[in-house]
This record gives sequence, structure tokens and C-alpha cells, in this order.
Amino acid sequence: MKRRVVITGLGAVTPLGVGVEESWQALCQGKSGVGVVTGFDASDFRTKIAGEVKGFNPLDFIDRKLARRGDRFIHFALAATRMALEDSGLRINAGNSERVGVSVGTAMGGIESIEKNHQLLLEGARQQISPFFVPSFLCNMATGQIAIEFGARGANMCSVTACASGTHAIGDAFRVIQRGEVDAMIAGGAEAAIRPLVFAGLEPVKVMSTRNEEPEKASRPFDRERDGFVIGDGAGIVILEELEFAQNRGARIYGEVLGYGLNSDAYHITAPDPEGIGAASCMKMTLDDAGISTSRVDYINAHGTSTVLNDLSETRAIKSVFGGRSHKIPISSNKSMIGHMWAGAGVVEAIFCLLTINQGIIPPTINYETPDPECDLDYVPNVARKAEVKIALSNSFGFGSTNGSLIFGEFSP
Repeated sequence: MKRRVVITGLGAVTPLGVGVEESWQALCQGKSGVGVVTGFDASDFRTKIAGEVKGFNPLDFIDRKLARRGDRFIHFALAATRMALEDSGLRINAGNSERVGVSVGTAMGGIESIEKNHQLLLEGARQQISPFFVPSFLCNMATGQIAIEFGARGANMCSVTACASGTHAIGDAFRVIQRGEVDAMIAGGAEAAIRPLVFAGLEPVKVMSTRNEEPEKASRPFDRERDGFVIGDGAGIVILEELEFAQNRGARIYGEVLGYGLNSDAYHITAPDPEGIGAASCMKMTLDDAGISTSRVDYINAHGTSTVLNDLSETRAIKSVFGGRSHKIPISSNKSMIGHMWAGAGVVEAIFCLLTINQGIIPPTINYETPDPECDLDYVPNVARKAEVKIALSNSFGFGSTNGSLIFGEFSP
């Protein structure tokens, strides 16, 4: 028998707010967190907009010494973890520390630390490079710092699978609890990739929106006029627990992780399979893992990046899996408001799925103004919708042809 896994705590730092509640309220109101880049001078770039985190002070969550020694993506992860642990009420102590683990993904790690220290090298100031430089940029350092800060001595993992990193981190955490290796996991994703080097690297690939004159309208998943994704920063963390472990301490339960699937398109380093074959297979795998038929899925939280190829591919994949019912299932893309948070995306979207289940509100896909004949499903355009949602499917697809899907369900004893 596989052990049941539930979610008891949520934490988030997003372009919509610092904290889950602030982010959720803005999302349901259809507010955009996208604006002109302020973290560096982007005037010479074709893309000058991003979903930056606003009003975040790491010292509200960690001490000054730890803040100096870590990259911004680590700050986001630690902050979201503290919020999630407080929300869950889980106390890590000598009696349970070896049964609590960490699984946090990132696509790029400490890119800001790499930029700044490389500049010192170029300027001949090698002696000024910090001894904490390497521990700042390594991808697994968010996972490591969380374990050290909160005393989690169980399974310790880091997913580095581009845009699917956060989803894979939750899925991997789900598996180790199912297998009985631990009783609880701190799982999520964090990213701080709004940096000049990233913009310069993505510019020739032509995947970022250049709708600079209207930043709030730049991310427009499934709309015919979409012209690319918008980078977002931040982090999402969830606390996963084995059901009996959670119940024994009287934890509040947001929902249950019912299924997880992952695979590869094996198609292209940046483009999805045009017919969505890999994505469709991934969703089917997740449904099979959960033992759920397509008729029971009430809502799909789409990867929905606002790129021409991804949105079309995902639409075709959904049609392939759900057939005639695909037009009846509400689908929305949170990236229309938060941008693409890379590793943070799948986790924040998982959090929003759980809140959709709990509160009966499906967030909209904003900026859906001109229907695309080839993207013709119900994308919950522009206005949030009240609906009973008991089972939600969340998709994440990434560079390198990687795919991940999760199914969350309303908790039933």
C-alpha cells in the first residue's frame, strides 16, 4: 500500500506579493505583477519588462549574516519555507528531524552571484571574490540552507530541470514519503533570474515578450497576439506529510497529492513537440498514477507560458488526453499575471491549485483578448470564476524536453 500524502503548509514570494494570501487575492482579482525592470538597466535590451518581486526584505525572514552569505534565490526559498512551516504548524525537533527532508528545485541557481563575482575577476580584483561565492550559486544550496536553518536531517534533494524543476521537486518529495523513507518534506522551487546575463542569453532565442509599452498586458497565454513569455522571480514552498503523521498532530490539510508523472518529449532543447505527444503522455501517466479517469478532473492549471509554440502544443496535448471533454474543462494560466518563475512556477501554481480546491475560485487567464482558432479551449478569460473543484491537474514543461504533471485532490478521510 502506498502511503497517502497531504499538504499542510503553504509559503510564497511572487511578483504579486510577499506571502500566499496577498498573492492569491491579487491573482483572483486579475492583477498583473509585470512591470518595467528596475533591478538593472534594461534599456539596451529588446525586452525591458519582468515580473519582479516587490517589497521583499530578506531580514524579515533570516538574519543578516545568513543573508550576506546567500544568493537572492536562496533568500526567496528560506522566506517561503519559514512561511510554509509557520502555516503548517510543523515543528522540527530532535525527535523527528531525521524523518523530515527537503526537496527544492531551481533552474539557474545563483546567477546574480555568478555575474557579480565574474565581474570582479574581469576587473583584476580576484582577491575580493567572496569565500561564499560557490556556496551562493550552487543549485542545491537552497535545499542545503533550508535543511541547516530548520534542522531537517532527512532526504535532501534538488531538481534542476528548467521550468519543470519545482513540479519535479514536489513529485520527488511525494515519492519518498510514499515509500516510507520520511514522514514529511519541505518541497518547492526558487528562482532569481531577472539578470542581464539571462536576458542577453534569451534574447537571440526570441522567446521573451517585447511588449514593453504595455508590461501588464505582455503575458497573454493562448491569445492569438502572444509574442513570448515574461520572466518572473520568486519562490513557492509546500509542506508535504504522510497522512497519519499529519493527523496525529492535528494539522490542517489543504489537499492531497494524488498522482505524479514525468517524462521527456525527446524532441528539442527549447521547443516542445508540436503535437504535444510528450505532454499528453505525461498527463496520462499522472492520471494513471492517481487512479483517476479523465472525467473526474475539474480544472487544469496550464503551463501556459504565452509563447506561440508552447500554448499550441499544450492545447493539443489536452485535447489528446481529454478528447471531447477538453472543451468543458476550465483551464487557466497563472503566468498571465506572475510571469514565468522558472522553478518557482510549478510550485506557486500548485499552491494556487490547492487554494482553488479550498475556496472554489478559479483564477483567470488575463490578457485573453483575441482568440486563437488553434487554441480554442476554455481558458477562463480575464475574470475569475466560482466553481466546485475537487480534483486539479497542474502541468510544467521545460527546456530540454522535460515534462512534469501533478494531480491534487480535495482531502477526504
